[in-house]
Amino acid sequence: MTSPTANTTSPSTPADGAPAAQEPARYVHAEAEPRWQRFWEETGVFRAVRHEGRPKRYVLDMFPYPSGAGLHVGHPEGYTATDIYCRYSRMKGFDVLHPMGWDAFGLPAEQYAIQTGTHPAETTRKNIDTFRRQLKMLGFSYDWEREFGTIDDNYVRWTQWIFVKLFERGLAYQDKVLVNWCPALGTVLANEEVIDGKSERGGHPVVRTPLRQWMLRITAYADRLAEDLSLVDWPEGTVSMQRNWVGRSEGATISFDVQGFEGAKIDVFTTRPDTLLGCTYVVLAPEHALVEKITSAEKLPAVRAYMQAAASKSDLDRTSEKTKTGVPTGAMVIHPLTGQAVPIWVGDYVIGSYGTGAVMAVPGHDERDFAFAKTFELPVIEVVSPDGKLHDSLDAAYVDEGILVRSGKFDGLKSTDGKRAIVDELVALGKGAPKITYKLRDWVFSRQRYWGEPIPVYFPVDMKDPAGDPRKGDEHVIRYDKPIAVPENELPLRLPNLVDFRPGEDPQGPLARAVDWRFFQKDGQWYARETNTMPQWAGSCWYYLRFADPKNDAEPWSQKAYDDWMPVDLYIGGAEHGVLHLLYARFWHKVLFDIGKVRHPEPFLKLVHQGIILGEDGEKMSKARGNVVNPDDIVKGYGADCLRLYEMFMGPLEAVKPWQSAQIQGVVRFRDRIFSILTGRPLVDAIDDATKRLVHKTIKKVTEDIESLSFNTAISAMMVLLNHLGSLKELPREAAKGLLLCVSPFAPHVAEEVWRLWGNERSIALEAWPTFDPTLCVDDVIEMAVQVNGKVRGRVTLPVKASEDEARNAALTAEGVSAFTTGKTLKKFIYVPGKIVNLVVA
Repeated sequence: MTSPTANTTSPSTPADGAPAAQEPARYVHAEAEPRWQRFWEETGVFRAVRHEGRPKRYVLDMFPYPSGAGLHVGHPEGYTATDIYCRYSRMKGFDVLHPMGWDAFGLPAEQYAIQTGTHPAETTRKNIDTFRRQLKMLGFSYDWEREFGTIDDNYVRWTQWIFVKLFERGLAYQDKVLVNWCPALGTVLANEEVIDGKSERGGHPVVRTPLRQWMLRITAYADRLAEDLSLVDWPEGTVSMQRNWVGRSEGATISFDVQGFEGAKIDVFTTRPDTLLGCTYVVLAPEHALVEKITSAEKLPAVRAYMQAAASKSDLDRTSEKTKTGVPTGAMVIHPLTGQAVPIWVGDYVIGSYGTGAVMAVPGHDERDFAFAKTFELPVIEVVSPDGKLHDSLDAAYVDEGILVRSGKFDGLKSTDGKRAIVDELVALGKGAPKITYKLRDWVFSRQRYWGEPIPVYFPVDMKDPAGDPRKGDEHVIRYDKPIAVPENELPLRLPNLVDFRPGEDPQGPLARAVDWRFFQKDGQWYARETNTMPQWAGSCWYYLRFADPKNDAEPWSQKAYDDWMPVDLYIGGAEHGVLHLLYARFWHKVLFDIGKVRHPEPFLKLVHQGIILGEDGEKMSKARGNVVNPDDIVKGYGADCLRLYEMFMGPLEAVKPWQSAQIQGVVRFRDRIFSILTGRPLVDAIDDATKRLVHKTIKKVTEDIESLSFNTAISAMMVLLNHLGSLKELPREAAKGLLLCVSPFAPHVAEEVWRLWGNERSIALEAWPTFDPTLCVDDVIEMAVQVNGKVRGRVTLPVKASEDEARNAALTAEGVSAFTTGKTLKKFIYVPGKIVNLVVA
């Protein structure tokens, strides 16, 4: 390093093309930050390149959806954290892949297109431009050469290719599924979008109707999706959510014969076969296939009315309603062990698409069944007792395991043994079997929308008139039972350029209106393309793999690119993606593992969720509340480095924190003092021992804190060192350099500016991370508490290697201690260097 005064007068650009630094009188962020951002981009400082023999780190942000609103200050929190970690990792000698792209299909862009008549591709590209500008404005060290969007043809091509692989393995199939269909909106709605039987948007009636859908057989991977969570370093809460969503349950299927209907039976699944003798009724879902067949003529009108009412409710409404409703069918089943007749009810809290669509009700040992039985005055029988004693009445359901009672030959067995014995009996009778089930259901993959990847499948069309043309409306039948995958050499299958994006009343979706695109002829045979599109999840299921090889036209990624960068070493994003995105991405990855395209069973080794940054009112930022803070305004007023520093200094990365604009001034002063102190004083070679020790302690602290993503405490440590240097008239060169290198990942623009003013020609981002001497990080003296009979009575400062005699003499003379030792006999002295000083007196 040279003195900063040696190279500050010329505004010309140095020979290596780096921007000229300005006079050190004052740091002007509006001039310096754009200049350094241009330099980084033009010189490719952050281009991801693998070097033989060097370790790698693949650090990924969760794929952002580029909304029209642009970023607010909550968004850059996670991006800043990954950027600090990446800049630090490069300085530590790692090859780093740190990419950025866009999750660009989805409903918001389509809704905007419908409202304005603007093509969603146009609005999406405009939104991407805004997001890109804002991210570059913050100085993030992305390799922008790897940027892509899920709407890019060459990305859609390989998303469709993966779908074809799923199709070829029998993991993509068609089924008729009960969905929430809104005729007025012309679309299928998610359960969360239906409130009291009406659409959340517009309040239109919603009906439950079976609709042909493409499904992905994620249930085939249920065990692996649960078991492989042991291979990753994820937040425990997210791991639990993943396991609970899969919902693996061990139990038994039990068959109940329907009385009076030969061959008709109702199968149920239970995790508590030990309670079977307490079953006093059976409940069917309104959509169960047997309901109308077995219901008595007397009960049929009420049952049909109940079924119609249930069809207007979402699954979420039905399962979350506190008061359970139901109607009797008048039919009975035969209990498989006792032979007694048990009534059959219909209840909408039982969902037809979940499990068998039927449950055996044991009100003595299930809270929901207990409430239902009390409402309709049905019998409640205790068959599991906590202590083996009989109780004549129950004030509430006993839901824990215990000892079987009122269960005939199974009485006295513990629940664990009772489960096994009862299942064995059912197997012997041909009335049941052990079974493992999952809450996880196959993934409904179809969307009756326009703005999504076309599903690469087509179907033969049978024409009534062989010379007819389906595009003209001639009578025809589409053979949905004979799907054909689009050949790989014909991918990508692109969307037609529609003018009207409205879903319409046709449940096949808006693509059904694009007849010239939908129907085509080959070798004299007419075919019809699939008109459903993929959900937004599809593009984000595998984007991390494409970042390894984004320009590859021959394959989705090469094996070399995969081996160079995968798996993802650190993945940071919002906890709201703790279930579905992660589950779907892991599912696709495991399929790709099975076909030999990836080598690791899990894609994301370490996962961290950044906390939410609330508005200044303590509420979540939203336009509706008017509490959104635009990062453009913060950068304009204070600079990108200050936004980065403030968001990292607010508190732990994972914590929820309120934005407080007034507090930014603290980091503004810190940044400005970095510049003024490090450029305004001469650099000298000499360094005193206290300063040297503080420098090495700071480097150690910042290094460890970055590795653990504890950025707020790292900044605090740098502030302490800066304050110390500010008290010196001359700056020890070692101290100034050590501090600036530590600062550079956090506030890269001001660090580059100071670095250039010191006369260095290449970017500080290319410098090695500073090292520390562990022996200089240990204090020579230490303050310890002095205990008398186990209670702290004073404090002493001792050399780290103080002898027992030195410690005893210091303790006996310490302020506040003599009052508790005078006139007493020292019975014992306990001394553990650096930990305990205890005088035992009597």
